[in-house]
Amino acid sequence: MKKTALLLSVWMGILCTTISQENHSPILPVDPVNQATLLGVGKSFLNDTYLSPLKYSGISIALMHDRIKGTSYFNGNLLLQQQFLIQTAITKNPTASASEYYGNLDYRLTGFYPLFAGGNLRIYGGGGLEASLGGIYNTRNSNNPGSLKVSTNLNLSAMAIYNWKIFTFRWQLATPFAGIFFSPEYGHSYYEIFQLGNNKGTVHFGSFHNQQALRNYFSVDMPMQRMTIRAAYLGDYYKTDVNELTTRIVTHQFMIGLAVESLNIGGKRVRNNPSLPSVYY
Repeated sequence: MKKTALLLSVWMGILCTTISQENHSPILPVDPVNQATLLGVGKSFLNDTYLSPLKYSGISIALMHDRIKGTSYFNGNLLLQQQFLIQTAITKNPTASASEYYGNLDYRLTGFYPLFAGGNLRIYGGGGLEASLGGIYNTRNSNNPGSLKVSTNLNLSAMAIYNWKIFTFRWQLATPFAGIFFSPEYGHSYYEIFQLGNNKGTVHFGSFHNQQALRNYFSVDMPMQRMTIRAAYLGDYYKTDVNELTTRIVTHQFMIGLAVESLNIGGKRVRNNPSLPSVYY
């Protein structure tokens, strides 16, 4: 009996010590991240009446980085998405007698909250901020060959994710509802605006009455052994109508790239942590 009591005491001591160590072990809260980099090729259609009344069309190339991160907000339900897009295009007029070159940098930060989750389908709604900088250059014009495109907007967004067998489908829509954008007046030269300081009437409040835009993004993820291939369609429509000038930019692009799922670890959480040894710190 004495040996049994002593043995039980030893086991209880070891168990208490183990539990105590487990309760005081470093906890590493991490946020899951899904991100992909995609290259796209497609068609662009440009119509900027500041440069030409004609419509230009041609090939476009894009590079996009798409990142969706889990957060601790709203009991861990809020998703935070960042999209960075670089677009370029080389277009010609209907008679191929002149060319227009288009380039644009676009960044979007969007929060998504789940509205429905059932079976393999999840539906999210949300909104965020967008900033865009680009322009169009016309090779035929001599006095005013370029048209600057600068805008920042508050966007409304919706997203649906559906899992079917090994595939994951995503459909996402976004449109601005309020913001500001740059547009000169009719016949207003950029020399007057930037050199002479005559910039009155170039910055405008944008909403549905003078700015319409829609981003339509559809993707499918296909796991293949140790990598995941993401194929996508990206459609962008942008139109402004102000100062007797109309700008319409439409792009259709088919994209492909690699998607990865990772853990977002940084700061003090990654240093001196026995569960995640670092090769750098």
